Amino acid sequence: MEDVRGKEIKQGIHVRYTGTGSTGEVIDLKSDDEEAWVLLDTTNLWYKTKFVEIIGESEYNKMKNHTIFKSEGKQEEDTESIKGKIKKSKGNFEDVDMSNELCDGGG
Repeated sequence: MEDVRGKEIKQGIHVRYTGTGSTGEVIDLKSDDEEAWVLLDTTNLWYKTKFVEIIGESEYNKMKNHTIFKSEGKQEEDTESIKGKIKKSKGNFEDVDMSNELCDGGG
């Protein structure tokens, strides 16, 4: 099986899905007559090999330190911080008047 650039994909190698930027280690491979897929450890999802690219260990480690891979305690702090920002931004829209003609739906 090959990635988008024609490099051979094997179990244990690190790849990035070009559609969303999801990265992970290939933990399984499968194919049929038409397509080939890889299963990533980080998302537990299958990706078509024609849409993944092999990345280096250092690039994978950078992504590994991204917020979705942080420890659960830190992630809870981040979630609370985000919830606070959402509540604050909702307050900014409480006094918006949507009753005049300038707010047409455009239908």
